[in-house]
Order: sequence, then structure tokens, then C-alpha cells
Amino acid sequence: MAKIIYEVYQNQNSYSQAYGKWYARVKNLESLNTRKLSNHIAEHGSIYTPDVVYGVMEKFRSCLLEMLLNSKKVKIEGLGTFYTTLECQKGGAVSKDKFNILKDVKGLHIRFLPEQEQENNISSRQFLKQAEFINVESLLKSEESESGNTGNGGTQQGGDNGGTSGGTSGGDNGGGDNGGGSNGGGNDVN
Repeated sequence: MAKIIYEVYQNQNSYSQAYGKWYARVKNLESLNTRKLSNHIAEHGSIYTPDVVYGVMEKFRSCLLEMLLNSKKVKIEGLGTFYTTLECQKGGAVSKDKFNILKDVKGLHIRFLPEQEQENNISSRQFLKQAEFINVESLLKSEESESGNTGNGGTQQGGDNGGTSGGTSGGDNGGGDNGGGSNGGGNDVN
């Protein structure tokens, strides 16, 4: 089973309603670039060499961006859908005829919606059920116990009630009072 390493942290934002509360966030071990992921795919019994896999992935990336910039959604079966959203300036335009795309739009975002079809469901609740969680502190304690100190590591299984993820986690970049993932919320207009 996959293991998600997490750390528990305290909200230090004194302006937040959740100030002083404790949450969990994923502790990533490594970021794989396209080359490393290509090598990994090729090692899984693929008939294609890492260079061929890399070439396909690079073509996928460029074509994905091309399609998104042409107002198209891209659905990858078994994974999910990529699409774009606009982030508008706070407050919006006074009227429709006063709206100016260059002035009133702050950002164009690439979004991803995980697959939710029954056989390939990787929505956040289903993904949570598939994961095993390991507190980074238990890993550190395990290393200490191997060095002669004692510690009690451990893992915890996720479930429908938030598992050990801390419920409404604020993610790595805050995400506001009620969480909202690793990059927080936004003012999307679909």
C-alpha cells in the first residue's frame, strides 16, 4: 500500500479563525521531473526505453497546454480532467460594458479534477481510503531508535472521517480558515 508521509503543524496566522489549531500536511520526499518519471515508467516492464517515454511525455505536455489555451478540457481516462479557470480582481467590474479582460482578470489557472467514475475513482475521499499515513516524527523516532535511542513509530490508515489527515487541513500554503488544499482557494469564474 502507498505511504503518505505527513507532519502536524500549528496555524500561526493570528488573523485566521483557526489560529492556534493543529493540522496535517503532506511531507513530500522528492519531486520527480519528467526525465525521472520517464525512467520510472520504463522500469515497470515497459517495452519502451526511457527516451521514448520521455519523448511521449514531453509531447503530451506541449499538446496539453496547447489544448488548454484553445479553451478545451482534456480528460485523461483513469486520471482526471485538466481545464482552465479565470481569477478575477476582487470586487469585479461595475458593469458589463466596463469589464476589461486585461484590467479585471488577475490570472488564468490550470485546474485538475480527479477521475470520479466508479472503476477509476481517485476523488479525494477514495484516494484517502487507499493511503496509509506515516507521521514524519515517527520516522525520526525510528531513526533515533536505530541509533540507540527508543521511539515508537507508527502508521495510520485513512478512512471516511478524515483518517489522520487532520480534517480540514490548510495545506502547505495556508488555504484559509477552512483549509482548501495545498494552494488555498481563489476567485474562480467558470
